[in-house]
Amino acid sequence: MKKIILSFFSLGFFGLQAQTDHSTFLNAIDANAAQYSEVAQTIWSYAEMGYQETKSSALLQETLVAEGFTIEKGIAGIPTAFSATYGTDGPVIAILGEYDALPGLSQKNLPYKVSNNTRAGHGCGHHLFGTASAAAAIAVKNYLKETGKAGTVKFFGCPAEEGGSGKVYMTRAGLFDDADVALHWHPNNKNAANPGAALANKSAKFRFYGRSAHAAAAPEQGRSALDGVESMNYMVNMMREHIPSSARIHYVITRGGEAPNVVPDFAEVYYYARHDRRDVVIDIFDRIVNTAKGAALGTGTTMDLEMIGGTHELLPNDVLQQLMHKSLTQVGGFDYTIKENEFANSIAETLGKPLNMDYVTGVEPYDPNALPMGSTDVGDVSFTVPTAGMGAATWVPGTPAHSWQAVATGGTSIGNKGMLVAAKTLALTAFKLLDNPKILDQAQAEFLEKRGADFKYIPLLGERSPALDYRN
Repeated sequence: MKKIILSFFSLGFFGLQAQTDHSTFLNAIDANAAQYSEVAQTIWSYAEMGYQETKSSALLQETLVAEGFTIEKGIAGIPTAFSATYGTDGPVIAILGEYDALPGLSQKNLPYKVSNNTRAGHGCGHHLFGTASAAAAIAVKNYLKETGKAGTVKFFGCPAEEGGSGKVYMTRAGLFDDADVALHWHPNNKNAANPGAALANKSAKFRFYGRSAHAAAAPEQGRSALDGVESMNYMVNMMREHIPSSARIHYVITRGGEAPNVVPDFAEVYYYARHDRRDVVIDIFDRIVNTAKGAALGTGTTMDLEMIGGTHELLPNDVLQQLMHKSLTQVGGFDYTIKENEFANSIAETLGKPLNMDYVTGVEPYDPNALPMGSTDVGDVSFTVPTAGMGAATWVPGTPAHSWQAVATGGTSIGNKGMLVAAKTLALTAFKLLDNPKILDQAQAEFLEKRGADFKYIPLLGERSPALDYRN
């Protein structure tokens, strides 16, 4: 961490320091809305999956280079990861951006389902995520340049959040060690900036190897790898009764054989384990591994596994989250046009929910007790540097992430409008931190207290190299 030197005058005691007007810099984001929307929708059309985001990463790099940022490519051993830096001194503001898509969620920007499940789609809105974060970084750069304030802004291009744990490798490589704060956001069906944590997660692909044979003429000579997968799944499903009720286990059979009359000699199953405490996740995952070993023994097959991802739970920072919420409230929500409202109502019908615009036009009240739901590799960042995030209403209210409805809406002007809310909120939060570095000291004190004096960062995915082919 950089040490922040504070003076009596720099904190603005007794009103000795005039508050900088932020509106000009926020208005500049709106003035460039067409450019940012074009970038986001181009990435939406690319729909590149984790560690395959070559064109998406390049486009964001080009956008930042044009604004005077210095680019470092291929960081942490990941070809599509990069950092973009402006400034050389003062507090270091890290802004995180993502841009990976999800498999099997191809969808046109229409309010009815026309998915092509063999192709990827932006079911989590990361095309908006990366673009809004880049827009915020550009606004902070302009703020530093025009005001002459001391500070550095670093945009981190973070690949493969969806199961690939890109930020874990970046954290392990020490890329966030010199940051004083990390800011992020995520597409959502509402505008909110609560400190709700995220779940720790471990994931792996379990591969079973058997012996092929004719399933009718010589079944006794075969050893079914699929039997190994199904036996493992059966044992894990029984295990669910004996894990904490707040834990989650998910799996999908990615390979199960090619023809019914051929005993499969290879099969693969992909598992996730989640909980809000990483020690519980580690224990559950170890038990899952034991079921795989037992399944292989019982079916006469062999098994190996590949760790794919592993993330810490998110460590909330109330000091930063309250600042983020105030910034979001100041930015506010937005209205739908008549055409957007028609689209939204059609989407709402597919969800079986009435259209409630309260937290699109406005902001959800601050909730310090918001519950964790999914997982994110931002969790590992949050154990390295004080971190805060928010969500913007890029989707129709009630839309779940990882759905065709999320893909569709993210490809429209509704997604673009929510993206601008996020960009302005991140930028405004950074402006306030640069105006008053004392907040960074307060956030750091809370961070160290919550993390604990004896904390040692140990990545849940171990020492493996980035899983660059996990989507292949």
